[in-house]
Amino acid sequence: MNIEQFYPLFLQSEKVTIDSRKIAENDIFFAFSGENFNAATLAEDAIAKGALAVIVEQQDYENTAKNIFYVRSTLEFLQELAVHHRKQLQIPIIGLTGSNGKTTTKEIIHAVLAEKFNVQYTSGNLNNHIGVPLTILSIKPEHEMAVIEMGANHQKEIELLCSIAQPDFGYITNFGKAHLEGFGGFEGVIKGKSELYDYLKDHQQTIVVNENDPIQIEKTENYSPKITFGKASSDYQFELFSEEHFVGLTYQDKKAVSKLTGEYNFTNLCAAASLGLHFGIDFEKIRHAIENYTPTNMRSQVVKKEGKTLVLDTYNANPSSMNASLHNFITFEGSKTIIIGDMLELGDESEKEHQNILQLAQELGFDEIITVGKNFRNVNSSGKSFETTADLIEYLKGNKIQSENILLKGSRGIALEKSIDFI
Repeated sequence: MNIEQFYPLFLQSEKVTIDSRKIAENDIFFAFSGENFNAATLAEDAIAKGALAVIVEQQDYENTAKNIFYVRSTLEFLQELAVHHRKQLQIPIIGLTGSNGKTTTKEIIHAVLAEKFNVQYTSGNLNNHIGVPLTILSIKPEHEMAVIEMGANHQKEIELLCSIAQPDFGYITNFGKAHLEGFGGFEGVIKGKSELYDYLKDHQQTIVVNENDPIQIEKTENYSPKITFGKASSDYQFELFSEEHFVGLTYQDKKAVSKLTGEYNFTNLCAAASLGLHFGIDFEKIRHAIENYTPTNMRSQVVKKEGKTLVLDTYNANPSSMNASLHNFITFEGSKTIIIGDMLELGDESEKEHQNILQLAQELGFDEIITVGKNFRNVNSSGKSFETTADLIEYLKGNKIQSENILLKGSRGIALEKSIDFI
């Protein structure tokens, strides 16, 4: 089975899935296999559930009469099918990466562009070598543009994802201390994330640039075309303002306030507004999108609970985002407790970076500092420290936090959100 033969069948399908539990009528099921499972054994069941076709990488399970097809690699076939589909699409695709704020920025860009266009975009956090092809393959004839989030923790990953998504526009949110272990330090982060710039330059596509970021300025110097914001000389100028805990922007004396907390989200709003204006969306509609976007993904999310204000930022953490979160949270009025979890994938820098964050938290003067995770525990010998979120929960069952404001911030692997019901 080759891509050209299979593509007409794909065009008849409802969607592509790799999850056997989510197979519906007319779906195509890619039977991925791992060390502990062989999804090809589910091929016949998938057809019985109504799947249009199944792709397997074990020849013994092939049954072309039932549209069960053998390929050498399900992953490679998925990626190649996505590339082929991308080449048929005549719509602008916006590629997005960065160390912090990717998903929030993607969500806001989608909200803004959806005011005028039918926009497909990355679902949740499907931003890797499997998620990006799945997103591309979810683009239907009715879609007028797409926003594709691209994540990476090693060199060459963004290069691969660009070769699949083939973006016409690209934006890097920032360069921070994330995945230092995989990238090989901060310079490796810059190099790895800049693979998006490399692709856009090689194909003469448009780069969105925050001109308050010296790295973005340096990496895009003397390049055109680009869309700029951040300075008086930029294509679009915005001013920051805050309302209570929430960040907003002003454009030509018109204000839009979001439901996001933290000045670090200002550039995310600016990028979305810049793209909206570039695509001819009136600022009134942009304001409507910004003001109605409600974060529900544990990223800069503000929740009221029993008279307390909780800031949930538990989807991910690295030294850059942790620093920004702490500086933002200290500005809240009233007493403040922080619950901070380990920052993962920092390699040799881990102990130093955890020590730096703990020291910063102490210097900022929070009323109570609680740390969760082995890395923080190693450097927090005299403070309130728990090795796991389960240990924290046991403590919270008998010890109510008294502060009016509570920040939860940590890496995905720490799962601090599990403690919310006990706060």
